[in-house]
Amino acid sequence: MTKAAHKGYALITGASSGIGAVYADRLARRGYGLILVARDVERLEQLAGRLRADPGYAVEVIQADLTKPAELARVEEELRRNEKITLLVNNAGVAMSGELIDADPDRLEQMIRLNAIVPSRLARAVLPGLVARGGGALINISSVLALAPELFNGAYSGTKAYLLNLTQKLQQEVGGKGVQVQAVLPGATRTEIWDRSGGSIDQLPKGILMDVDEMVDAALAGFDQGELVTIPSLPDVEDWKTMTAARLRLGPNLSRDHAASRYKIQ
Repeated sequence: MTKAAHKGYALITGASSGIGAVYADRLARRGYGLILVARDVERLEQLAGRLRADPGYAVEVIQADLTKPAELARVEEELRRNEKITLLVNNAGVAMSGELIDADPDRLEQMIRLNAIVPSRLARAVLPGLVARGGGALINISSVLALAPELFNGAYSGTKAYLLNLTQKLQQEVGGKGVQVQAVLPGATRTEIWDRSGGSIDQLPKGILMDVDEMVDAALAGFDQGELVTIPSLPDVEDWKTMTAARLRLGPNLSRDHAASRYKIQ
């Protein structure tokens, strides 16, 4: 392990551009070795080449289309086998715009697979080893649309709400066993996902768009502070705490032995 990898290795999915590429840069600076995973091997190797220009950085590349079971299985095996891995960044994802009734069913299924099933399987692959070694971390890249499904495609928002819920439950499961978990909920961020979704970043008000470097730096600041949920653009964390408290207050009344009186026929 090189000096730059003294924190172990971070495996980053969707690492060839955008959020994943910035995480790669920042985590290398922090002392992680890198295992970069993406479909586009040419762009992946270009990023790896730039990072390897610093002789202290340890960078490995895995070309994989995570929507294909055999290629996903290779990455799962790496997470299970490689005891140097101390951090998984579940970043790979895709968006789609428009209404559900107009969606291409195959594209819809592929999005749900990449955004929800894939990160679940990768988390399942890495967490037993992290727990056994008593340390490490998992970062899931969700979205503020997990909290605002009315603003965009409902299926996409649903996959991001899934990641948020998964992370919150994982905190209960592994948070007391030396493993840190974090859900990052970016707002609109300047990445290629907009063009790939069928929309256009140019249609968005500039006042809601954050540069990707600033977003990732804020997310890592939240990680350093031990936040379970980081919303980079949220000015007052008390707003999140208030919403969480309101949700938890529903708990005692979510499941009872009788229906609420307003549903009873008079």
